[in-house]
Amino acid sequence: MHRRLIDYFVVTLKGIAMGAADVVPGVSGGTIAFISGIYEELIESIEKVNLDAFKVLRQSGFKAAWHSLNGNFLASLFLGIAISIFSLAKIIKWLLLNEAVLLWSFFFGLVVASIIFIGKQIKGSNIAVILAIMSSSILSYYITLAEPFASPDSNIYLIFCGFLAIIAMILPGVSGAFILLILGAYQIAIETINNLIEGIVTFNSDLFFDALVKFLMIGLGAIIGLKLFSKVLNWMFKHHKNLTLAILTGFMIGSLNKIWPWKNVLTWRLNSDGIKIPLLEKSIMPSEFEGDSKIVLALIFMVIGFLTIFILEKLGSKRP
Repeated sequence: MHRRLIDYFVVTLKGIAMGAADVVPGVSGGTIAFISGIYEELIESIEKVNLDAFKVLRQSGFKAAWHSLNGNFLASLFLGIAISIFSLAKIIKWLLLNEAVLLWSFFFGLVVASIIFIGKQIKGSNIAVILAIMSSSILSYYITLAEPFASPDSNIYLIFCGFLAIIAMILPGVSGAFILLILGAYQIAIETINNLIEGIVTFNSDLFFDALVKFLMIGLGAIIGLKLFSKVLNWMFKHHKNLTLAILTGFMIGSLNKIWPWKNVLTWRLNSDGIKIPLLEKSIMPSEFEGDSKIVLALIFMVIGFLTIFILEKLGSKRP
């Protein structure tokens, strides 16, 4: 596929949107990839990263190997994801602590619109499609109710967490960040990103290298998971696309419970700064919310999130 420089810039912007979604528990970067029109190309490109690429490199050189991997696309996209994750980690952390209702309202509107968008891609309906939507909705809903494990304390466990999280991140409707939260690794992941930046800025080598080891462990698990699961997804889209879309739609429907803005906190935990933040929560009506429900602003942010999908869909229709 021929692309101009501006097209790769748009791909990077989509990567930034994916990265922003992946930082927040409850929102999937895979959803953003799907609605922006790059999901299937992403999965196919990831699957091409294999031993055959090394054969092309040896026989025909770097340029041919890079082209066979769709390297410009992957580099542009992952650049955007990296920029977003590293730049937004602190901002998202602050918003979750100080403006959680408005943040979740925005993402709630975004996911509702995403459900409509992906649901429209399903061609017709039958018993298999209906059962797929229902079963994946129920499974996704109960995932949102899961209680987080204790914090991981070994590199092997961090690899395992990265493996599961990346699978969720590329699967529309399932949040990789939330999987990390369930596994007890979300706080460590956010701290790792912030510590990497702080270590560089303050020239603190101990802080930097400690964070780098954790980052590499999570990254190793992510690479393994990404490579293995991309084959499954690519096969599903090529041979059972309608059923796959139904499953993804169901996952997104079930995930709405996690990102409902108004919650009643059941249990708390301390974050890295010693601040008490919610651990287990229950969705409630705005009228039952303790404190300022910000209902008007929340609705506005839901609409903004909903309308954001139309912008991404418009960009996606161009398929840069």
